[in-house]
Amino acid sequence: MGEFSRTWWGQKFITAIESFTDAARLGRGRSYARGGKILEFAVNQGKIEATIRGSVNPYFGVYTEPRYQTVVKIKPIAKKDWLKIIQSMAKNASFVSKLLLNEVPENIESSFREVSKNLLPYSKEDFHTSCSCPDYSNPCKHIAGLCYRFASELDEDPFLIFELRGLTQEQLHQELAKTTLGSALITGLKTQELTPTPITSYYTRPKKNQFNSATSLKEFWQGKSITPPTIDEARETNISGILVKKAGDFPEFWHQDISFIATMEEFYQRVKTKNRDVF
Repeated sequence: MGEFSRTWWGQKFITAIESFTDAARLGRGRSYARGGKILEFAVNQGKIEATIRGSVNPYFGVYTEPRYQTVVKIKPIAKKDWLKIIQSMAKNASFVSKLLLNEVPENIESSFREVSKNLLPYSKEDFHTSCSCPDYSNPCKHIAGLCYRFASELDEDPFLIFELRGLTQEQLHQELAKTTLGSALITGLKTQELTPTPITSYYTRPKKNQFNSATSLKEFWQGKSITPPTIDEARETNISGILVKKAGDFPEFWHQDISFIATMEEFYQRVKTKNRDVF
């Protein structure tokens, strides 16, 4: 099932067709759906139509590949029932908001059950199918293949099932907009719309500072304060290597047996003389 549909509504559609179709024909239907046999697939005026390639079978006198016209209809819901269903959905803010945002609530069937209807097909009574092939069985493998293909399309556009039931997505939105809750939500969505501001760069632009135009280049680089004519020489400390000696002979990080200070004094001496006095 997951091969053709990954959504709950698509899988329920497949479950319905599988509940009353021969297992062998279902298997061949799946091969038709995945094997490029379905041509000119379309959903028009509340029905699913397709031209499906048949099989060459010399044993039955079929020497050229036939084309079969296959149609699947879902029993439509009357307009008066749709009005009741929409009024029921309009009481639920979650239903209205999701439908206006082109999403289908998972528990939407509760609004349909109030008028003894269902959105997705559940049994053979919901389907009206036909095929021009010579198979005596209905549904045949071509009808099964078309249903699997439609389930895949239903994943991408769940409102196709509304259309098959007699109400397009546009009509659904128009009816929801007439309700108090739907009107309020649409107004809220419109006020939240922001016009995007075009930009030329995604990088932060440097902030410009205002400078005194009278400032000379010399003042800019040297500053206003005049540096002293002479700089006092640094005084030599009375204790050489004071930072090293403050750590002591054996600081916490030192794990050797000899004194840390003695080791560092030898190291600095080697650096100072470049090892001339060592070798």
